Amino acid sequence: MEYDENGVSIVPSEFKKEIFEEARKDFRYEEYVRGCLNCGVCTGGCPPHRFFDFSPRIVLQNMKSKDPELIWTMMDEYIWACFQCFTCAMICPFLNSPGGIIAVLREIAVRRGFESAKKVLKPYSRVLLKLTAYGNQLSPDMIQPDFFPDWGPHIGYASTDLAVKRKAIPMPTLQVTNLAWDVAPETMKELYDIFDEAGVFKIIESVDPSLYEIIQDIVDDVRSS
Repeated sequence: MEYDENGVSIVPSEFKKEIFEEARKDFRYEEYVRGCLNCGVCTGGCPPHRFFDFSPRIVLQNMKSKDPELIWTMMDEYIWACFQCFTCAMICPFLNSPGGIIAVLREIAVRRGFESAKKVLKPYSRVLLKLTAYGNQLSPDMIQPDFFPDWGPHIGYASTDLAVKRKAIPMPTLQVTNLAWDVAPETMKELYDIFDEAGVFKIIESVDPSLYEIIQDIVDDVRSS
C-alpha cells in the first residue's frame, strides 16, 4: 500500500474498481439493485438514519453510478452503520434492497480483511471462539461489562456469582459457567467440516489471526480425539 506525505494510505483506482466489480458479480446484485425514483422513502424509514450520517438512498445511488470512487467511500465506517433491519427493502417501490447491498459490501470487507471489518468484529471475538470451538454462541462467563456494555446498568450484577446463579436455575442445566450446553464431539467435527467448506475459518484468519490460531488448536484437538 502506498502512503502520501501525511501517512494516509493511497488506494489505487484499479483496486477500487476491483472492489466494485466483486460486488457487481455477486449473484444477489441484480436482485438488490434495480431502478430508483430517488424518492427517499428508504431513507425516511431507515432507523440508523435518525442517529448516524447514513442513508440507504445514497448507498443505492452510489452503486447505480458505477463509480468506484463513490463506492469506495462506503467501505470504511459507512457500511457498518446499517442495522440490517431491511426496512428499506420492504418499503422501496422499486423493490431495491440497499440493506442487501450493504451485506454484500460487508462480506467483501471481511473476506479481504479490511481494517473497518477488524475493528467492528473485534468485540465479537469471544462469541466467535465459543461458537466455532464449542458450538455455543453464548455462555454465562461471557456476560461481562467490558464485552457487553450495551446490556445496561445491571450487567455488573448479572456478571457476579455466576456459579451460584447457574445452580439456582430451576430448569435442568449443565451447572457450569463456561458452556450453555454440551455439544457431542461428533457433532462438532461435522460443524468443523461445514465451517471449512463455507470458508469460515479463512475469514476468521483474515480478520483476527490470533483468534484463528486459538480456534485451530481447539479444532485440531477435537478432530484428533
